[in-house]
Amino acid sequence: MHKFILTLFFAVTMISCGTDTDTGEFVVGSDYLALSNKVIMIDTVSVDMSTINFDSLVTSSQSRILIGNYDDPVFGKVKSNSYFQLSTSTYALSNTGSDTESVNFVFDSISMILKYDNYYYGDTTQVHAFNIHRITQKVKPNTDDSNFYNNSALSYDTESLGTISFKPRPTQKDSINIRMNDEFGSDLFQKIKKREINDFTSFTEYFKGLVLVPDTSNSSSIIGFNVSTSKLRMYYSKYQANTDEVSYVIDFTILDVAKQFNAVSLDKTGTLLQNLPISSSRLSSLLTGNQGYIQSGTGVACRIDFPNIKQLKYISDNGAIVDAQLILKPVNNSYSSKYPLADSLKVYVGDNLNRISGSMVNSAGTAVYGILNKKSDEFNENIGYYVPVGNFLQKEMLKTSDSRSSLILTLPGISKSVNRIVLGDQKHLNNKIQLKIYYISY
Repeated sequence: MHKFILTLFFAVTMISCGTDTDTGEFVVGSDYLALSNKVIMIDTVSVDMSTINFDSLVTSSQSRILIGNYDDPVFGKVKSNSYFQLSTSTYALSNTGSDTESVNFVFDSISMILKYDNYYYGDTTQVHAFNIHRITQKVKPNTDDSNFYNNSALSYDTESLGTISFKPRPTQKDSINIRMNDEFGSDLFQKIKKREINDFTSFTEYFKGLVLVPDTSNSSSIIGFNVSTSKLRMYYSKYQANTDEVSYVIDFTILDVAKQFNAVSLDKTGTLLQNLPISSSRLSSLLTGNQGYIQSGTGVACRIDFPNIKQLKYISDNGAIVDAQLILKPVNNSYSSKYPLADSLKVYVGDNLNRISGSMVNSAGTAVYGILNKKSDEFNENIGYYVPVGNFLQKEMLKTSDSRSSLILTLPGISKSVNRIVLGDQKHLNNKIQLKIYYISY
C-alpha cells in the first residue's frame, strides 16, 4: 500500500527551485522538485529477520577482565572465564645492602586485587563466587595468530589457589581482595629471594598465569574488572634486631593486554536458539517465536534482509528512495533493570554467508547506528531502535546483479560484554519491526 504524505508533498513543492535538499540519505536536486513529482511513503515492503552466530570473537586486548555466569531466561547459561599472564617491573626483593641482607626477608601473604570497571550484567543482589587457578600452559595464541577468542581456552590446575563469595558492588566500591594460598605465595617468594627467578623468562617458566573461574552453583551475574589496575600483590617483611618490622610488596600486573582474554560461552540447550546453525547459515525468526536475537560476547547477532527491495524501481521510470527508517522493537518483558537495553545498535553490511564487508554508512560515508528511543508510553509502543537505511536501500534497489546484501546487527562492546536484546519481526504480535520508505518519482 502506498500512502501519500500530503504534508511532505507540499513541503517539497514549496522549496525554492534554486536550492538542493539533503534528506540525510539521498540528495534531492532542484530538478526533482517539480510540481508533477510525487513523494510517497511505502510501509509494506517485506523485511526478513533471522539470528546468526559468529564463529568466534576476539576477546584479547579488550582491557576488561570479565568473570561470572548466570542463567538467562531467554538465551540459556552464560559463562565467562578470564585468563591472563602476569609480570612485574623488577624480579628482586627490596635489597639495599649486601646479599646477606636478604636472609632477613620473610613472606607474609599474597592476594589478588581486582578493581571494578563499573561494568556488570545480571542480578548483582545475589552472591557472586569464583575461584582462581594456576594456568599450566604458556599464554600463547595458536600459530599464525596473535589473538585469543571467546572460544579459546588454556589448561589449568584443578586446585584452587583462592576463592571468594561476595555480593558485587561494581558502582559503589573500588575493588575486591582475594586472599590466596600461602604455600603458593611462599614458594614464589623463595624463588625470587634465592634468585631462581630473576627476569620475565624465568618467571613465566615457573608461573604461566592465572584463570578466574566462576562457581556455577550460585553466581547470577557477570562483572567487569579493570585490566590495567588489577594486580597480584605479594606482601613480605624485613626483620632486624632492635628495629621495627618493615613491610614491602611486589605487584604483578597484566602489562601485556594481548595476553589477557575472556572465554565466554553460551549453553543454549532447551532454548529457542538451541538449533542455531554454523556461522555461514541463519535461523529464521519464524522458527524462534517471531523474534531475532543479539548477544555480545557469545557472537549471537541479528540479520535483516529485504528480499523484494529491487521491485521498487518499477514504480516509475524515474524514481529514487530519498529516505527510509527501519524501526526495531525490543520484545516486551525481555528487558529489565537486570537486562537493560543498550543505547544503540551497531549496523554492518553482510553477504549471504554472513561475511561482513563493513559498517553501514549514509550518503556522506559516515557509519550509521541504530539509536534507542527511550520515550515510553502506556504500552511501550514508542520504545525502539531507529536506523536510517535510505542510502543502503537505494543502492540495493539499483543493483543489476542477483546478489543482495543484508544488515547484521550487534551491540556495542561486542567483544567485552554480555549484553543482549530480543527483537520482534514483522509477524510479531506486539513488537513488529517497521520499515518506512520515502520514494520520489520524477
